[in-house]
Amino acid sequence: MKIENISDLRVLVHTARTGSLTAAAAAIGVTPAAASATLKRLETQLGTRLFERSTRAMRLTPQGQILLEYANRAFELVAEGESQVTADRADVVGTIRVAAPSDLTRAILLPWLDEFIRAHPGVHVALNVGDRTLDIVRDEIDLAIRYGELSDSRLIARHLITTRPVVVAAPSYLAHRPEPKKPSDLLMHNCLIFSRGGRSYRAWRFARDGVWSEVRVRGDRSADDASLAREWALAGAGIVLRTPIEMMQELASGALVRLMPEWETEPYPLHALLPSGRFVPNRVKLFVDFLAQKFGALK
Repeated sequence: MKIENISDLRVLVHTARTGSLTAAAAAIGVTPAAASATLKRLETQLGTRLFERSTRAMRLTPQGQILLEYANRAFELVAEGESQVTADRADVVGTIRVAAPSDLTRAILLPWLDEFIRAHPGVHVALNVGDRTLDIVRDEIDLAIRYGELSDSRLIARHLITTRPVVVAAPSYLAHRPEPKKPSDLLMHNCLIFSRGGRSYRAWRFARDGVWSEVRVRGDRSADDASLAREWALAGAGIVLRTPIEMMQELASGALVRLMPEWETEPYPLHALLPSGRFVPNRVKLFVDFLAQKFGALK
C-alpha cells in the first residue's frame, strides 16, 4: 500500500525536527492523538517503522531518514511551485527564519528588521540571536548572518561587508590607566574576552607597515555573548576588540574610544548564508537583497 495523503508527511517532518509527537502536533495544529494516529497510518501504509520510540524522544529509523529527505524535497518543490504561480503578486508573505550574532542584531539589525517588516507586513521574522553557531541545514534556518570565511560546502554565501575589528575602551577605564600605544601594551591591561561559534578570541593580531604581531591578551572576565563584552567595556571594566559596525553609536557619542588607530587588524567578512540544496523563497531573496543594500551603505 502507498501513502494515501501526502499531507500526512508533515507529521513525519515535524516529529523528526522536534523529537516529539506532542511538539509536532502543536506545530501542525492537531491533537497528539491525531498526530500519533497519522504516524501509525503512515507506517502501516509503508509496512515499516519510521521512528524508534522511547520515553525521552522519537528517533528516526534508517527508513524514516530516507523518507524524511524525500518529504522535505517534496514540500520544497510545492513551495517553489506556489512561488512561481504567485510571482506576479505584489504581496510578500511567510516566515523568514534568521540566525544572527547577538551584538550585531542589537546594534544595527533590529531597526532594519522593523523597516523590512513595515515594507512587507505579510512577513514574519523568526529571529534566533546568539553567538553559538547553528547548523543551518539541520536547524532549518532560512538565512544566517555570520562573520568569517565560508567553510561549509552545503551553504552558499553572499558577501555583505568586510570590516576590521578595532580596540576600544570607555573613558572611565582610561582615566586611571595609561592608554596602550602598541600591541604589547595590552598585556598590562584588563582585556575583555568573548567567544563566537565555540572559539574564544584571546589572540589579537595587529599589523603596522606590513609587519604582523600577535598578543595573547588576559582579563578577569569572559563571555559567550559578545554583547556582554560590549556592556562591560561601556561600564569601564576593560578593553575590548570589536568590529566598528557594532559600536557605531558608542564611538560617535564618545562612550567608547578607539585605541591604537595606527595599528590595523585582520579583515573580518560578514556573509548572508543560505542552504545550497534548498529552494529559496522570494521573501528570503528580497530580505538578503535588502540587507546587502543596507550594509553596502555603511562602506
